[in-house]
Amino acid sequence: MKLKGSYDYQLILATTVVLFIISVICVYAMFYFKMAAIHELEAAAKWAYMNTMNRVLAPFVVVLILLLGICVPKRLLPTNWLHRFTVVLLAAAGVTTLLAGGHAALLLVLFASLALQVVVLLLALAGSQYLNFEKKNYWVRLGSSLIHLGLILFVLDLYFHRHPALHLVLFWITTATVVLGMLFCFYAEQVAAVGQRYFRRRNPASGELG
Repeated sequence: MKLKGSYDYQLILATTVVLFIISVICVYAMFYFKMAAIHELEAAAKWAYMNTMNRVLAPFVVVLILLLGICVPKRLLPTNWLHRFTVVLLAAAGVTTLLAGGHAALLLVLFASLALQVVVLLLALAGSQYLNFEKKNYWVRLGSSLIHLGLILFVLDLYFHRHPALHLVLFWITTATVVLGMLFCFYAEQVAAVGQRYFRRRNPASGELG
């Protein structure tokens, strides 16, 4: 049990560090874009700047995708099966890289993580005890599932930022899932209390029986 907790802690810490680095790069890029008046330069200079920042950001996005590829299935699989799944996923990504390039391989990992996370979210919503969570609280589990879903959608949003309609949809879904996830995680007791009051109003007979 201690090893499992340590494993979870290491994954959380690594994901947090990578997200922090990505945030710092993005904030720096935005301020530098404004302060250096990049927006006033010719289109070629703008694209050169964007490509440079994308190259700087790319390694950390790759690491984040790989971390998500491990974090998500660990909710569904025991540790020994998780290692096997990770090997299979990395092997599939390697084959995809050879056949279709690195971009397609990363998308494969992302979509596999997205599919698994949707399953995790549905199981958490149903209150399944099959999932591997450190906390047993229903709202904390649901909140954690929403936050992980938001992280995957956030990375997908980075990939599809050149498609305005899809980018906007992914942005708002990401925002909603992450905000709701944080509310459920950090205010689980308050959310549970609100849910109980709502249930009692809808089912007054159950309150009288209790």
